[in-house]
Amino acid sequence: MQICFFEDDRCDAFQPLTLTRPVDNLRIGIDTISEKWKKALGTSAKSRLLRTELAEVFSRGKIASNESCLWINSRYLPSDNLVERIKDLGDGQCLKHNKTIIAARVTGSDSKLWHKKNSPNFSNLFVLESPDFTSITHLWDLLQLNGQEIEQDIARYTIPKPSSGTKAGNVELQHPENIYIQEGATIESGCVLIADDGPIFIGRNATVMAGTHIRGPAAICKDAVIKMGAKIYGNTTVGPVCKVGGEVNTTIFHSYSNKGHDGFVGHSLIGQWCNLGADTNTSNLKNNYSSIRINKWSDRQEIETGQQFLGTIMGDHCKTAINTQLNTGSMCGVCCNIFSADFPPKLIPSFSWVGSNVIQTYKLDKAFEAMEAMMLRRDVPLTDEYRQMMTQIFESRTP
Repeated sequence: MQICFFEDDRCDAFQPLTLTRPVDNLRIGIDTISEKWKKALGTSAKSRLLRTELAEVFSRGKIASNESCLWINSRYLPSDNLVERIKDLGDGQCLKHNKTIIAARVTGSDSKLWHKKNSPNFSNLFVLESPDFTSITHLWDLLQLNGQEIEQDIARYTIPKPSSGTKAGNVELQHPENIYIQEGATIESGCVLIADDGPIFIGRNATVMAGTHIRGPAAICKDAVIKMGAKIYGNTTVGPVCKVGGEVNTTIFHSYSNKGHDGFVGHSLIGQWCNLGADTNTSNLKNNYSSIRINKWSDRQEIETGQQFLGTIMGDHCKTAINTQLNTGSMCGVCCNIFSADFPPKLIPSFSWVGSNVIQTYKLDKAFEAMEAMMLRRDVPLTDEYRQMMTQIFESRTP
């Protein structure tokens, strides 16, 4: 069965993270949303509809006309119940909760036409009213659901017991039956992995350096490195090829991002290719314990989150200097360079050069130089298509 992901009218709620990726590419738990669905439905035939600014960077895939296609709303996460409901759909049927299309099954010929037009037409489908299933509606939902998604993702992996990674002789594993270490992973001397409150996943070729403490539920993904003496608390995901040290709690690092030194990051979402300087700290709790308000990215209007804990939302390619302080509910756009000695503003537009009490525009050519230098360290080229996407973000930035 082939699948195609589509975004609904709520996709703007996940900016600035979705300025540079489709919703199905958001990471929650171990995998991205699209990776979860491929495993849950047992298929490798994936396609998606893409916003214009992303069309040259991400693959749209292909749809074969001789096979039905499942259309999946990218905001929804695969649970056992939802997967069963979707598998029971017939051609021309859709699952709908209130006004939201959750999923549909459509003939290959119609699906191929929709894919070509980059626009689905669910209006003529037979509607099966459905209870709501697990989905993300706000940015902070990614944090609230991260622990349970780590558990759900582990269930879809095949990890032999005993785990096949390399563990030093004096590594302490509390509840080892709840700790999953993939082939090629290394756990160095003096590490303590505590899986009392949830599972711990260590991905292929990941390294957990000496003296690290990890409390589950937590996921250290493929090729990630946890620096010596780090303290990783529950509901945290360190994405592929990230390097993370210091103290981290309830945070998702997407991939290729670094927090290599001491400092606290809590209840935060960090995009790709970010680098947090030594002793960068994020506040995730207000001094008066009140609910945190943030600025909605699309219109800059302040909104109430209802969350007592919320740190920093950081778009791709952001950098902080040593000793940077980020306030509760800070929103950083794409490609920001933050070196303020004081708390910078809570809302930082994309391509901002943020010093003490002043924000200037980050020159595009200089930004590209920094991007290319960082990406080449990981053998990832800065393509013309990627430059074009970033140029569009630069040109459409709102001060």
